[in-house]
Amino acid sequence: MNNPVRYFIADIHLADNEPASGYSDITTGFLSFLNTLPDNCELYILGDLFDYWVGDDIKTGLHYQVAQALQSLSKRNIKKYFVHGNRDFLLSKKYAQQCDMTLLPEVNCLPNQETNIVFLHGDLLCTDDLQYQKFRKVMHNKWLQKLFLFLPLFIRLKIATKLRKKSSQHNQIKSESIMDVNQQAVVDMLMAHNADIMIHGHTHKPATYHFQINGRPVTRLVLGAWHDGVTYVKQAQNSAIFELYNHSFK
Repeated sequence: MNNPVRYFIADIHLADNEPASGYSDITTGFLSFLNTLPDNCELYILGDLFDYWVGDDIKTGLHYQVAQALQSLSKRNIKKYFVHGNRDFLLSKKYAQQCDMTLLPEVNCLPNQETNIVFLHGDLLCTDDLQYQKFRKVMHNKWLQKLFLFLPLFIRLKIATKLRKKSSQHNQIKSESIMDVNQQAVVDMLMAHNADIMIHGHTHKPATYHFQINGRPVTRLVLGAWHDGVTYVKQAQNSAIFELYNHSFK
């Protein structure tokens, strides 16, 4: 096996509503994290890089700064890959090109010894949340997305704000178990991809789980959100071992 150093992150939730005096701890922490990456590595962003995304035509200082920071990594031969999350699923080719990063499908595999690593944002695994899964199906309708992107920017921003507020209200009354992943969905996906490692975000519950499927040991690594600090999974060069790291911005 010959693989580069790989980093997996998710749920950074970068936002424009930052203090006028400068960037928030999250943005500063994210840009600092990019600077610490070693040359020739691979960075996998598993969704929700931004707190919301209403189209590639939106232009803010934050979006430009992030694009420049990601693009500059190419000078050090760092490859970037992006999997859409539930908040930035409209991020498209135009912005990805500005970042010089590759857009990936919602579920992906990488070789890991004799099996595979399967990685995704994670919302697909929350099958007990039927209300969310119905909403997700509607929001991923390509025709509906095209109609939305034809709307004036200020209307799209209003709709996004309303949907985020409504989602927050619903999540406050939902049980934690409903919003977490379904174990059978995890097992089914691991088996479908002949994988022994799964990496995902979305639930904001960083942890490492070891269990067995038909006597075979498997591992699920859950990335945390960047609300309180840096969180990532690292696979060392030419190694089959994955480790989850969490530490504060300071």
